[in-house]
Amino acid sequence: MGKGAFMRHVLASMTLLCLFIGSGAAVQAAGAGDQEFSKGDNLLKNKQYAEARTALEAGIQKDPSNIQAHFNLAEACRALEAWTCAEEHYEAALDLDAKSGPTKSYLPKTKAKVWRLREETTAWRLLHEAKALVAGGKMKQAQETLESADEMGLNSEQQTLHQQLQAKLPRSLSGAKKQVSAGASGGMGDTDNLDRQMVLVPAGTFTRGSTLGDDEKPVRQIYLNAFRIDKFEVTVGQYARYLDATEMEEPPDWSIMNQPQHLRRPVVNVSWEDAVNYCKWAGKRLPTEAEWEKAARGTDGRIYPWGNEAPTRLHANYGRKDWDDHQALSPVGSFEAGKSPYGIYDMAGNAWEWVFDWYEHDSYKKSPEKNPIGPAKGDEKVVRGGSWLYVTDFLRSAHRFNAQPMNRQFGYGFRCAKTP
Repeated sequence: MGKGAFMRHVLASMTLLCLFIGSGAAVQAAGAGDQEFSKGDNLLKNKQYAEARTALEAGIQKDPSNIQAHFNLAEACRALEAWTCAEEHYEAALDLDAKSGPTKSYLPKTKAKVWRLREETTAWRLLHEAKALVAGGKMKQAQETLESADEMGLNSEQQTLHQQLQAKLPRSLSGAKKQVSAGASGGMGDTDNLDRQMVLVPAGTFTRGSTLGDDEKPVRQIYLNAFRIDKFEVTVGQYARYLDATEMEEPPDWSIMNQPQHLRRPVVNVSWEDAVNYCKWAGKRLPTEAEWEKAARGTDGRIYPWGNEAPTRLHANYGRKDWDDHQALSPVGSFEAGKSPYGIYDMAGNAWEWVFDWYEHDSYKKSPEKNPIGPAKGDEKVVRGGSWLYVTDFLRSAHRFNAQPMNRQFGYGFRCAKTP
């Protein structure tokens, strides 16, 4: 064998040896931490949280890429009220899951739940930090921390602690915080609280239609029975809970919408059927077109929910040019000046809202004067209220727009109604 051939043989043999050793190491690494992970999982199921935390942390030191282990560790830390640990490992589970790709994702159906757990954990951490700051007399820092916690969206238990801490702040700081909170959230609480916030629209007549659109004629007095309607458009956070409970199909761009900064913005990209299914799951229904218009404009025939004044940026979210990964939509309840006569938010702009009725151009001319519902069938459904994208004319409460019911576009959202 020549010298060159000999050297090639040696190099090939070394390469094979390296590959063999490397594959063995990979096999060994793949099983690294499995014993600790199995032990931690069993301890977690038995509610031995401290022991579970110790076992899972030991396993993660050996294999930091195990998504399930990070999630389990977060759950153990949450039970121990070790909020920083829980927040860190929920975040790690989400990050690793995102990097694993759609075909290997560990969290395809529970990701929305993990986001909410992480957000709730963050709120708890901030509240406990604020509690320590109050105890240490650092009132301004405590106020800022409480503001950050409030922006996360607090559940009822967290709101109780928040209020207790808020009461300990100097009146000047407490008053300022209260004012900021009311303007920022529009009176919202957590997701469950949003579900409960419906407005009663009493029975009676209202002026339906206008002379500004051919399909809005004739203008008539219409009688409706009493009904309840959501005070706010259905949010990303509410829709995430629905998806988690039902495992229904996610709307397009769900991974973009379902982020902590968007949970209080309206959900969009939903079809008419999506909206119907959500409302049914929530024990509600879509409003009829007539119900929607009465809820938006009241009984005095006003042009917009707030009156006859031309829209401004204080009244509604409209006229934006780019969806900007859901940043174009405003958190629900942001426009105090734009409320309807019944105190309902965002009935102009933000998101088009699906209603129950099929669209027909001349339906107003032949519909009854009491509790009208659109035609029995058709090709398109009615959407109302305009959106973040459109011009001011679409914000009129009488304006009618038609859309294919299967359309899932980033302007289409909804709210629900209910018969008392």
